Amino acid sequence: MTTLQTDTYYLFGNLLRFHAHSPDTGGAYCLVETLTAPGAGAPPNRHPDDDEAFYILEGLFEIMVDGETVQAQVGSFVKIPTGAIHAFRNIGPAPGRLLIINSPGRVHDGFFTEAGEPMPVGTRDLPPPNGEPLDIQRVIEIGRRNGLEFLPVDHPH
Repeated sequence: MTTLQTDTYYLFGNLLRFHAHSPDTGGAYCLVETLTAPGAGAPPNRHPDDDEAFYILEGLFEIMVDGETVQAQVGSFVKIPTGAIHAFRNIGPAPGRLLIINSPGRVHDGFFTEAGEPMPVGTRDLPPPNGEPLDIQRVIEIGRRNGLEFLPVDHPH
């Protein structure tokens, strides 16, 4: 049995620890454990070439799938239909943890390893805010190159 190298990245208030990259699984999936700060998550996005599912380990999350919002707590499993517009947000008072499974995983492998801020091996805690604004255009472009499309946030009138 081989031990896989774990890569850790920080983006959108999420600390993402890759337990398996797509190439590690013969192109079947990638598995990411995510620690999400209160109020943080992922903005609305879609990816037609990567299936996705969330399993909540700790905390309370709000997950939007094609305009419908559900609350997900510890033990909840939420499958995102391929290509569906989706987003998630930690609505609890403390950091939350979830497993994110993507198949075949190439979209997320490519996006997070390029757009995320690399963290030291073994990092388990959210870094303190550095005060620098996120370069949204850079993140959108990296997403586009990797098959991940970000969508504008709709605000109800």
